[in-house]
Amino acid sequence: MKRYLPALCGLVGLALSTTALAQPVPAEGDYTARDFAVAGQTLPELKIHYRTLGRPHRGADGRVDNAVLLLHGTGGSGAQFLSPQFAGELFGPGQPLDTTRYFIIMPDNLGHGASSKPSDGLRARFPEYGYDDMVEAQRRLLVDGLGVDRLRLILGTSMGCMHAFVWGEEHPDFADALMPLACQPTAIVGRNRLWRAMLQDGIRSDPAWQGGDYQTQPQQGLRTAVDLLILAGGAAIPLQNDLPTRAAADEWLTAQQTRRLPALDANDLWYQVNASHDYDPSANLEAITAPVMWINSADDFINPPELGLTEQFLPRLRNGEYRLIPNSPEGKGHGTHTWAKFWKDDLVRLLARSED
Repeated sequence: MKRYLPALCGLVGLALSTTALAQPVPAEGDYTARDFAVAGQTLPELKIHYRTLGRPHRGADGRVDNAVLLLHGTGGSGAQFLSPQFAGELFGPGQPLDTTRYFIIMPDNLGHGASSKPSDGLRARFPEYGYDDMVEAQRRLLVDGLGVDRLRLILGTSMGCMHAFVWGEEHPDFADALMPLACQPTAIVGRNRLWRAMLQDGIRSDPAWQGGDYQTQPQQGLRTAVDLLILAGGAAIPLQNDLPTRAAADEWLTAQQTRRLPALDANDLWYQVNASHDYDPSANLEAITAPVMWINSADDFINPPELGLTEQFLPRLRNGEYRLIPNSPEGKGHGTHTWAKFWKDDLVRLLARSED
């Protein structure tokens, strides 16, 4: 095991040079899993929407050998990986996940994006899915939908980071390498649980909730949710520098609420936050056999390094490395996970050390 806790020396991430690299155009599709069991219920049809870049390559044994699975965070979708700060650093010619070499798979996970979710019709009667269900839906998409039974890499951000740990334990031979970004391999408790519980309570305490059968979105509850999401995702130093007056902070908050609220559905968001209820890989970390490059950032409100969890769990990853991205004025808080300039050199090293 190796531990990396230096400053960001050696990173060579650059700003985007071309719009073409920043905005690759994916192929899109839907996979439908039949009779999918979730929380004691059966969904006759579970749709998983996905995007792909590049093409699958088959080795001499006929199996796809260049597939990369990218797993998004809570409330997101696979589209987040097409952003300039991610795609422009990774997908172009000669870059770490060059799409002429790799087959990139970006699902909208269960309950998110264009995949099956409460707002499709069941609302609060939708089964309360967990991370194990989400990983199984990913596996079904890969194996039954895309014919992929081996992955070159699983890279996950935030919720997707936690999914990567679940994958490593439940399917230890499926991926050649794991890169979990912005999470801890343990149950969500303490402050991390508190802000999530506050968000969920805020939504369902709104009188407009109406048991989930609201005719208009419960705006009071969603405003509380957005406030908590802003605090949990923000980086203290940049916010202090960028919002130097009361007026600037208040105007920015108003703009954030105006931008974010119309995109939210209260049922979908409640379920997305609730999905972590069954997450706790801490008891079986020794089962993870794939090389792991685990990255957190020091300015992450959700995963603060002072808890000492890394020191507790890293020794149990038999083939694990860890790096903590230090706090800085350029930091992105919890969102550092999708700014590849901070960690793409670590990805290059992981791919090199996990080659056959």
